[in-house]
Amino acid sequence: MADQQDKPSGPDLSKGIALSEFSGAMLLGHVGDDDVVLVRSGSEIFAIDAHCSHYHGPLADGLVDGENIHCPWHHACFDLRTGEAARAPALTPLSVWKVEREGDRIVVRQKLEQPKPRVKGVVDAPGKIVIVGGGAAGFAAAEMLRRQDFQGDIVMLSSEAAAPVDRPNLSKDYLAGSAPEDWLPLRPDDFYAEAKIDLRLKTEVASIDVKARNVILAGGEVVAYDRLLLATGAEPVRLPIPGADQARLHVLRSLADCRAIIAAASGARRAIVIGASFIGLEAAAALRARNIEVHVVGLEQRPMERVLGRAMGDFVRALHEEHGVVFHLGDTVTGMEGKRATLRSGVVIEADFVVIGVGVRPRLALAENAGLAIDRGVSVNAHLETSVPGIYAAGDIARWPGSYSRENLRVEHWVVAERQGQTVARNMLGQRETFDAVPFFWSQHYDVPINYVGHAEKWDEIAIDGDIAARDCLLQYKSGGRVLAVASIYRDLASLEAELAMERATR
Repeated sequence: MADQQDKPSGPDLSKGIALSEFSGAMLLGHVGDDDVVLVRSGSEIFAIDAHCSHYHGPLADGLVDGENIHCPWHHACFDLRTGEAARAPALTPLSVWKVEREGDRIVVRQKLEQPKPRVKGVVDAPGKIVIVGGGAAGFAAAEMLRRQDFQGDIVMLSSEAAAPVDRPNLSKDYLAGSAPEDWLPLRPDDFYAEAKIDLRLKTEVASIDVKARNVILAGGEVVAYDRLLLATGAEPVRLPIPGADQARLHVLRSLADCRAIIAAASGARRAIVIGASFIGLEAAAALRARNIEVHVVGLEQRPMERVLGRAMGDFVRALHEEHGVVFHLGDTVTGMEGKRATLRSGVVIEADFVVIGVGVRPRLALAENAGLAIDRGVSVNAHLETSVPGIYAAGDIARWPGSYSRENLRVEHWVVAERQGQTVARNMLGQRETFDAVPFFWSQHYDVPINYVGHAEKWDEIAIDGDIAARDCLLQYKSGGRVLAVASIYRDLASLEAELAMERATR
């Protein structure tokens, strides 16, 4: 996360600026110590807090689309009129300011009382909604239900020991030691009681009785529902390593997992990371920030090649090697004895602990046992409703009809899960909203962010604009001349434009 600026930026808007000084779409200024951005939308001028409520991204470098402003970093979206965080990953609204005209000058002095979010209204009000899962999709759904003025009961059943947290941070800043733990909760603990969300932690769901509309907990308790959201997420793949002391093996999914890795890193000299994709390499970067020697072992010949291609894969490897990471690619750990790990190649590495980051598996058992349609995920329609009316699925388990990709998709992206949860919330209230958001994720490696929009499982061309090695590039992944996905480094505005262009193409 970025540090907040010590000094306000731009002109003092409380003293006003000449209309002629505001010729573009946005202008960054300040009111007292508050950074405020002026935004032109059609004939109107709005004023809103200048930094995204997600990771403090600079909105003045973002994109205006109608009465919305999009953050350049992680593609959150805010309503210029109300300040509402209209689109994940931001969840907290921004303050909006009163814009006044004094002759030919624009003046901003007064922060408005926070307007209510735009509510489409409850078309079909269920009495009780049950959410199974305490991750991105489940939390976003519960929060949006209350934002949409749903007055019924919400029960959130989570197998996690902690209330919903910002999971991407677990493999990035928090693991690196540069983010305090109080940055992690998506909401303070008292939020759930105040919002009347019955959050039950350490709660396992045993089965679903579709006909009776009941969720049966592991202890036998029955929880009735009128609408049900399955957001059970995914679980990390755990490799069976002969001879390994299980206490030395770690996966990275939950806050408890991350705390265990941090504890193992205390006083450690060397670690092995198994897996050369996003989670594994983000963990490697975080451990290097703790001055731990890191060896990355992966079956792939090139990091991230399957998703990003050869050129970007070579860049990512070189970037990590610049920071001291040692790669053992095309290899795997075949056994361990104490601290000694033996690779298939015969190489022996002595390490204090091992982080396994080789992917996850969607948790499908509940849905499958309940008789829901399954297709390498829980099949849902464009409204994210499963084959059983009244039961929805979102997040890592959901396979939905991707409008832009023209194929059914299941992706394991945090932002997608949150946005799906928000759509499900509105659809549970009868709004019949199509989920047509284009997938987006970001990955952080030291000081290099990689943004990715769209979805391309295969391509026949990668068009590169800019210079990957210079960390200034945009890559288009094409099939038959059609752009399926875009990856970028420090091309934030172009990444936003690509996302909106893909979504407009489907509407």
